[in-house]
Amino acid sequence: MTKKLYVGNLPYATTEDVLKSTFAQYGTLESAVIIKDRQTGQSKGFGFVEYSTRQEAVDAISKLNGSLLEGKALKVSEAKPQEPRPSFSR
Repeated sequence: MTKKLYVGNLPYATTEDVLKSTFAQYGTLESAVIIKDRQTGQSKGFGFVEYSTRQEAVDAISKLNGSLLEGKALKVSEAKPQEPRPSFSR
């Protein structure tokens, strides 16, 4: 069972490759993505990583929450389920 983590307070210049290499030290990553603005393509300063096992995710949280990445302290926690968005009809 995979486990998804929220990664906040990312420096805007951080790439997905840097995110992957930082988190891959603590287990097998299934995915790593930085959320970007649809209009500008600019990072929104947060992303998600997904591990193969719950234990790897727990290890990553304990080791990386509060650690510095490119000068900023990361906020790493278990990702909450995505809430349904209201649909807008035009």
